[in-house]
Amino acid sequence: MKRYFSLIILAGLCLVSWPEEANAYIGICCGKCGGNMPMNIPGGGVPETHEFRFKISPMFMRMDGLRDGTSNVDPGSILGMPVMMGSPTGLYMAAPTSMDMKMLNLALGYSVTDDFFAGVMGMYQDNSMDMQFSTMMQGTTGVPGFTMKSDGFADTMLMTKYRLFADDPLIPTNQASLLVGLSLPTGSIDERNTEHPLAARQTELLPYSMQLGSGSFDPMFGLLYQGSASPWWWGLNAMYTGRWANNDRGYRLGDKYNADAYAMYQPRYDWVLELQINADWQGDIRGEADEALTGASGHATQGSASSPYMTPLWNPANYGGKNVFATVGVQWQPAPLHILNLQVGLPVYRKLNGPQLEKDYRVQFTWYVEIPTSKSVRYMGGKDKPSNLGF
Repeated sequence: MKRYFSLIILAGLCLVSWPEEANAYIGICCGKCGGNMPMNIPGGGVPETHEFRFKISPMFMRMDGLRDGTSNVDPGSILGMPVMMGSPTGLYMAAPTSMDMKMLNLALGYSVTDDFFAGVMGMYQDNSMDMQFSTMMQGTTGVPGFTMKSDGFADTMLMTKYRLFADDPLIPTNQASLLVGLSLPTGSIDERNTEHPLAARQTELLPYSMQLGSGSFDPMFGLLYQGSASPWWWGLNAMYTGRWANNDRGYRLGDKYNADAYAMYQPRYDWVLELQINADWQGDIRGEADEALTGASGHATQGSASSPYMTPLWNPANYGGKNVFATVGVQWQPAPLHILNLQVGLPVYRKLNGPQLEKDYRVQFTWYVEIPTSKSVRYMGGKDKPSNLGF
């Protein structure tokens, strides 16, 4: 953890101490969106009117170790015999030790008017979670554990953004916007435990965190503020994601709240440095999957809903909590209307409804492109190229 803080402090010092030679820069993004914007926060920036915005963002997140509240948990301490003399002991047959999540986000948006923007984002997800067996299960299976896997399309997000205020319609230095979205349940909630070493367990559902979507239509509401005083840009964002209805399996994920603060510094016309604080809070799962209620999946004794959960991943109470991350990044404009962005996020604070896996770090790369249409003020008819600033 000390190493993480050292990296964050070093990045902050770089932002502050960079030579003051960019006072005239408007930004490597369009002037209308404020000049510069974060690529990882939904709703960041608004392209020029009558222009498309395309983003492709591969992301990798590593989870390593268990946490309950703010304390680390040794997986071995929760492994054992789930049932003793007919009574639960609080121990499990298997416990997660680490997880790798790979996600590819594809987003397309269009600025319909000076104040109104609409977009859609699709996601593909690949999950891999290492599981450690109890001594009894090791003897039964002949292996110390196994790796659960799932992959496929995740949920799809529809998003609209309306600009409530801007002090300048062309190059604003202060602006506020309302974001409204809807997450569509295109991600599967029927993924099976096909990698389990016991054939009888391979037809069971995977636990909630290994499924690819929420299974429900989830509304999103957000407020976003952006400010600038070249060569600095900054912003505050708040978003709520509601889980208002049970999915087809009879449960719903917890409501989620996100808050983000960011500062960006532009040392020259084609480079931007950024520092973010990203906080999120999510409630635990409400309800229980239908196959867990019948005992078909997730229990120590198959077919018995009264037997204990085989792993803490099946307990709906072991989900959600609070996370605070610090994210550092760099943006580069290799050509007009194109931006490449690399971001690394490290945890500052974690308090989880555990025992559950804790987020260790995340890395995201983004390629962002603005595409003017013939109605855009930046359209050159294919004859002339925009300047280095993108205008």
